[in-house]
Amino acid sequence: MGKILITGATGNLGSRTLELLLEKVPSNEVAILVRDPESDKVARFVKEGVEARQGDYFDYNSLLRAFDGVEKVMLISAVAFTDRNTQHFNVIAAAKQAGVKQVIFTSIIRRENSSLIVPEVSMSDLFAEQTLKASGLDYTILRNPPYLEVMHSYFGDALKFGVRVPEGSGKVAAASLNDLAAANVAVLTQNGHENKSYTLSGSEGSSFEDIATALSEISEINIPYEAISEKEYIDTMVANGLPVFMTDFLIGWVRGINTGEFSEISGDLERLIGRKPMSYKEFFKIKSPFSKVKD
Repeated sequence: MGKILITGATGNLGSRTLELLLEKVPSNEVAILVRDPESDKVARFVKEGVEARQGDYFDYNSLLRAFDGVEKVMLISAVAFTDRNTQHFNVIAAAKQAGVKQVIFTSIIRRENSSLIVPEVSMSDLFAEQTLKASGLDYTILRNPPYLEVMHSYFGDALKFGVRVPEGSGKVAAASLNDLAAANVAVLTQNGHENKSYTLSGSEGSSFEDIATALSEISEINIPYEAISEKEYIDTMVANGLPVFMTDFLIGWVRGINTGEFSEISGDLERLIGRKPMSYKEFFKIKSPFSKVKD
């Protein structure tokens, strides 16, 4: 059996995936793709026996070398605001040439036949999915919802300003990075997931108004929900120091939430990890500063 290789292993999802994978398989069966194998970020994993292989999504030959002897590649999608199409294509093509058997790709959730485009994400993820399916490799596509860890970025400091976002009653079934990482590990360590796509929605949908209500309950102070225009939303974000290109990015996610793009509760995540995923109320209660206000 060849090695399992994780890309993006120093990022939020990749590092959590690596940590959970090492609870399931021996460290000498795991490799990671990193730009700098000597980095402090990977030192503790190397000490445990994980092999750090130098490579870059833009450097095709480095990917060929890194994938030598690898059976499964966990392709954590490239960050936004970069040439994601080239990076994903290089990984998939190099995996094919190097003899990798299966590539697991983290994509974005979307409704069937949806016309909504989240800037910097939707089209490049779709391109990667199509490239992977056409490659002849065994594949697994794991479509991720918005992360619970980043939900606050869509409305800013709710304790000061409330939840002020453009109007919409759609819901989002967000999920935690830990639960999504556990799903990654399930696919990496189990058979039967070849040539399948999963929608990894959370266990419960919530609108922005629902979130304001939950935060009010958790903090025991009133956190109002206010629907504002998209112009006011953008102007407020820019006034708070956010670059204009980032406001376009954020409002794309907000539109997706408000139109129900991420509302489907498929049950795939629960089936893969063997337990109910953390809900948004549980997350805000345990993980956010809102739970500390009343202390």
